[in-house]
Amino acid sequence: MQDNHPSLSSNSIKILADANQSLYVSIVSFWEITIKQSLGKLNLSYSLQELYEACVKSDIEILPILMSELNILKDLSFIHRDPFDRLIISTALSYDFILISKDEHIKKYPLDVIW
Repeated sequence: MQDNHPSLSSNSIKILADANQSLYVSIVSFWEITIKQSLGKLNLSYSLQELYEACVKSDIEILPILMSELNILKDLSFIHRDPFDRLIISTALSYDFILISKDEHIKKYPLDVIW
């Protein structure tokens, strides 16, 4: 379920469309979507199950929350206050991943961010 949404950067679209790229998403993102939907702050044209199945079909690995990320989170500076984003940052740091994000606060952490 690749969404060539107009808010995605051309660089992000290029990376997401590259079949040679390994792609990952944290289960935290699904958790955040669920909470925002239950609060009425997010409406999607597809269900959470459909999003999950699209990730599986597209070989996007869904990462669990591990103790290694929580250990990084414990010591992560509070540049960013959003708990979901902080855990995603911790996951990226734990795996030494490049993170796709336009969030300016995330770019202040010691990790590679693409947008």
